[in-house]
This record gives sequence, structure tokens and C-alpha cells, in this order.
Amino acid sequence: MQRERTRIMVGVNESTIKGYPHASISSRGAFEWILQKIVRSNTCGFKLIFLHVQVPDEDGFDDTDSIYASPDDFKSMERKGRARGLQLLEYFVTRCHEIGVSCEAWIKQGDPKEVICHEVKRVRPDFLVVGSRGLGPFQRVFVGTVSEFCVKHAECPVLTIKRSADEAPQDPVDD
Repeated sequence: MQRERTRIMVGVNESTIKGYPHASISSRGAFEWILQKIVRSNTCGFKLIFLHVQVPDEDGFDDTDSIYASPDDFKSMERKGRARGLQLLEYFVTRCHEIGVSCEAWIKQGDPKEVICHEVKRVRPDFLVVGSRGLGPFQRVFVGTVSEFCVKHAECPVLTIKRSADEAPQDPVDD
């Protein structure tokens, strides 16, 4: 008798630290925690489902300093944004394949907290894991937290993994 794999959805995002085009500290920390504390050596018992939500800028230009002279210029900008998301997901998918954990990954656009809760409803994972920066109440007022929203609204159990204090950058809002 073959057991069904436990499906864990993992919300991942890019680092907000300038010049650091990688997974955020919280995303990497949550992923490593899952591997060490949940998956351990039972690599065939789990399927990790990675979701990256890209947040379009208000004006849609993502702080780019470029000259747009043709419709193709805008298409290349769109491809660059998608490429960044793909590079992020590639990190997680590659690590899963190296250790033999089944996974899938995709990119959506929108408000991360809303999109994650919508995807939880659609995909129906056994539980959701999100990283948390561990912001204090004052910082949360200004920044808001995806993890807090997901705990309250996702239609499955939610596990938040706080980044360790030694990994926190100088500005706690950075990740």
C-alpha cells in the first residue's frame, strides 16, 4: 500500500536587500527548517509546492531606468521580471531534486497575502509554511505581514518560521 505524500505549500519571496538577487532570508530559513525538522530522511513522504508572488509596482515599472522606444522594450521588461522569479524558484527546485524531494513551483502576480490564500484554497495543501521576519508591533503597522494574514485567513493549518536573530540584517524590515 502506497501512502499519499504530505503536500506542503511554501510561500517564497526574493530578498529585499539591494544588490542581493536571491531568496529572502525568511524564505531560505523556512525551507531549510522544513527539510531538517519535517522531511528529514523521509524524502518520498512529502511534496513541496513553492509559490512566489510577484508584486507589480503601482506604475508597473519596478524602478527601472530605461528608455522605452518600441513595444518590444516593454515585453523585455516583463520577461526580466519573470526571469527573476524563475531564478528564485530554481534555487528551491534544484535543492529538492538534489535530495530527492518531490516538488513543483509557480509564479503568480498580485498582493502576496491575497494570492497565497487564494492558491491555498485552489490547491488544498495539507499545510502552508511561510517565513516571518519577526517584526515588532510598531514595524508591523507600517510594513504589514503576509504571515500574519495567512495565519488568520488561509483555509489550512499555517506554520510560520521566524528567521533566527543572527540572520537579521541591520534594518529588521529588510529580508
